[in-house]
Amino acid sequence: MMFKFEELVNATGAKVIKKHTNATDFMISTDTRKIKGGEIYLPLKGESFDGENFLDNAINAGAEGCFISRDDYPEGANLVLKVKDTKTAYLELSNFLRHKVNPKVAAITGSSGKTTTKEIIYSVLSKKFKTHKTFSNHNNEIGFCETLMSMPEDTEVLIVEMGMRGFGEIELLSKYSEPDFAIITNAGSAHIGRLGSLDNIAKAKSEIVKYLKPDGVLISQNNERIKKFVKFNGQKIYYELSDAEILERKPSYTKFIYKNREYELNVEGDYNVENSLSAIELAYLLGMEYDEVKSGLAAYKPIEKRWEVLDIDGFKVINDSYNANPESMKASVSTFLQLYENPLVILGDMGELGEYTDELHKMVGNYLGSIPQIKSAGVITVGKFAKRIGDQLFNKAAFVKNFENNDEVCKFILDNADVGTTIFLKASRSMKFEEIINRLNGEIKV
Repeated sequence: MMFKFEELVNATGAKVIKKHTNATDFMISTDTRKIKGGEIYLPLKGESFDGENFLDNAINAGAEGCFISRDDYPEGANLVLKVKDTKTAYLELSNFLRHKVNPKVAAITGSSGKTTTKEIIYSVLSKKFKTHKTFSNHNNEIGFCETLMSMPEDTEVLIVEMGMRGFGEIELLSKYSEPDFAIITNAGSAHIGRLGSLDNIAKAKSEIVKYLKPDGVLISQNNERIKKFVKFNGQKIYYELSDAEILERKPSYTKFIYKNREYELNVEGDYNVENSLSAIELAYLLGMEYDEVKSGLAAYKPIEKRWEVLDIDGFKVINDSYNANPESMKASVSTFLQLYENPLVILGDMGELGEYTDELHKMVGNYLGSIPQIKSAGVITVGKFAKRIGDQLFNKAAFVKNFENNDEVCKFILDNADVGTTIFLKASRSMKFEEIINRLNGEIKV
């Protein structure tokens, strides 16, 4: 989105160091590799990089000017604006756009399910409104700014996903987004290695209401830890899976009733029903009609690596390996085992569990061992921590194997799995389970 010169200065409080340009409208770029003529380069900084080291590159590539936080700048820059901190300036410019366009803002966080919930909400709300959303899972402060910068001027509803790895991060995003609606999908054990306890996780997630508008609405899973830490005096709506009546479950389809109205999802999993309840609540708060909400839910399709159903050389593969934590792994594997025949479950390490890593992997294994359908399933684990899951399943699953890497898994599948087997993949992103799909597809030779 374009900024006037005065908007750049007023939004960030920048000091004008140099202004030798007749241009009146500017785009912001943070990447010298993609910069276009006439844009303003805003250099970001991180633990291992400093964008101000590339000011010359930006100007040489055609940038009209740049933001700086130091004193040095390229002579060829026609516009130079100095700020105390460039990332804060990026956030301030984003907040300016939030007010300039003035959409209704729905902010979403949670230990799991937040990206799926965002996509479900988008599928529903876009049936009535011009809706813009966070791309993929770009849910940190930089992703937030990119979302606002790419927002069309006629956006009516903005959906912002908020991730966190520690205290203060969601509060920061709440400050600059000033949401009208805050949605908390859950508060589970994801990131417990960083935050130390389930209470701390719930407390960090509850930061989303810090800058929720006083006349806004909190929509949250009915979770006692969340209720304990949410500090908001406005309207609160709590939901849980038991509020819905599941009428039908089958592969790639679920029918349910919620508050006396019937809905359909073209995806399996009771947890997806629960995720959809926040979308239903939000849609009616925004004045949508039942037919619009029902149609939007039915139109939802999972994004890549989130219950992505593939047919590969005689195997059906369900790829749910975008990420994993104990709650999501238990829920997704349980759903898979209940719905599919000839099951082969492939599980990898779950990350960011800290000192609880062994305990939580064992807990998942014990839970899966209690599911009756595990008796007919083969289970493969990949990695030293996922092996703790498999250790709990000996004499409970049809067979249990552990491998150190994805190559070994593919060799086992190709040598031993029967055509018609349905394979389920679940692991943290660091396990790179897409390699298994690529190898089975023949893209990389085993």
